[in-house]
Amino acid sequence: MTAEVSGSFEVTAFEPGETEEHEGGTAFGRVRITKTFTGGLSGRSEVRMLSVGGTSGGPASYVAVEHVTGELAGKAGSFVLQHAAWDTSGVTIRVVPGTGAGELAGITGEFRLAVDESGAHTYVLAYQLG
Repeated sequence: MTAEVSGSFEVTAFEPGETEEHEGGTAFGRVRITKTFTGGLSGRSEVRMLSVGGTSGGPASYVAVEHVTGELAGKAGSFVLQHAAWDTSGVTIRVVPGTGAGELAGITGEFRLAVDESGAHTYVLAYQLG
């Protein structure tokens, strides 16, 4: 049975790494991000992101892995999220099967995030524990 929790998160660190400029105006960038979650998921995460910027200067796509540690609906443990985004066509964020630990072993699911006009970040995590 699928359960769903929601809440908010704050980006507590955003540390850009190296950027590689490529012929044609594209650029690869690396970023390390940390977040703090509140709500149905409480805890923190560390993200490693690789992005490519298009010739217009804006991000064209990114991929990332995010290690989440904390409590989900009262169960302690950790799991990994995988992000994939393409320009304006959206982002997909899923729990990586087999990465759940502690009371979150066997977790699968999908994570949706939103950022409002003020910059506030919210999430909905639909998940199953196996």
